[in-house]
Order: sequence, then C-alpha cells, then structure tokens
Amino acid sequence: MKWQIKAYTGEIGKERKRERERERDIKLKGTTESVELRIVLLGLDNAGKTTLLKSLASEDINTITPTQGFNIKSVASHGMKLNVWDIGGQRKIRPFWKKYLENTDLLIYVIDSADKKRFEETGLELEELIDEENLKGVPVLIFANKQDLATASPASEIAEGLNLHTYRDRQWQIQACSAVSGEGVQDGMNWICNNIVNKKK
Repeated sequence: MKWQIKAYTGEIGKERKRERERERDIKLKGTTESVELRIVLLGLDNAGKTTLLKSLASEDINTITPTQGFNIKSVASHGMKLNVWDIGGQRKIRPFWKKYLENTDLLIYVIDSADKKRFEETGLELEELIDEENLKGVPVLIFANKQDLATASPASEIAEGLNLHTYRDRQWQIQACSAVSGEGVQDGMNWICNNIVNKKK
C-alpha cells in the first residue's frame, strides 16, 4: 500500500498549489458578497465524515464508499462558501492529516457516538490535532454523529470524556447530529455562521 500513500501525497501537493492559486485570485478580486472559509473535516474511519459532507451539500448519501485519500467540496450556505477538505480517517492516512492544516479557518471533527470502544482512540487523535501549530487558536466544531442509533452516547457525555472544557484558547462546540437523517447538521452550520463567519466580515 506504500505506493498508494505516495500517490496521495503527490495529489495533496497539487491540490494545495491549486487551492493557493484560487485563494490568491479571490484576494485580487477584492470584496465578495459571501465569506469564504477553509475547513478541514477529520475524524476516524467510519465516523461518517463523507456522509456529513454530502448531507451539507444536499447530495445523495446512498452511494458512499470509504475515503481512501481525500474529497474536496465547496458548499454554499448562510451566505458562506465553505471549501471543505474531507480526509480519510484510516490509520495509515492519519499521519498525513497535518499536511492539510495550513490556513485552516475551522476544524470539523466527526465522532461515531455509538462506537464507544474507539472513544479513547478518537480522543487521542483530537488532542494531537489541537496541539498542531497550524491549528493554534482555530475554532473546533465537533459533530457527535450517529445519534439516530440507540447505542449512541449523548453529546454531553462525549464532551466530558474529551475534556473539551480544557480548550480555553479557542472557540469550540459539540453538536449532536445524524448525518443520515440530517438532524442537528443545520444547528452546526448555524454555529459556524454566528460564531465564525460574522467575525470575519
């Protein structure tokens, strides 16, 4: 699988170059009506990241396969243009997460609320991200996903387990949701609009 990972990193470099060129073009055009945000969407494999992204984009969620590299999608909402990088959560890909963090306006971290056996693992990955220099002070929106499942832990319990109350250097929010039904997703978008977009205007 090493050759695949090398291929991913090569594509990462090309995409980052294209993205910088797009951002430069936007700056040259001056003020635009919408606020543009660069968002990184992370979480363990099978947390529901791609389903969430497709839900945000009002796309069909019945044809989703595990993300082996990354997806990039622009989503328009609340007068915002969200450039979302959805990056695979498999263990072999996680070391490359840090390559996507530069110039990030918001980190969205997705947790499978029903997979209690992996709470410790996902908590450790989140801690490492919070410590990254490129994410210093960057707001964090945590989606406690799969709340439609009977075995899902409540968002308040997950927040306590993740020690979110210790994050005093940034804004953060944990939002219970179901990417499949769409419940709670819009509430997360409202938080982005009220707490991040308005401050960028």
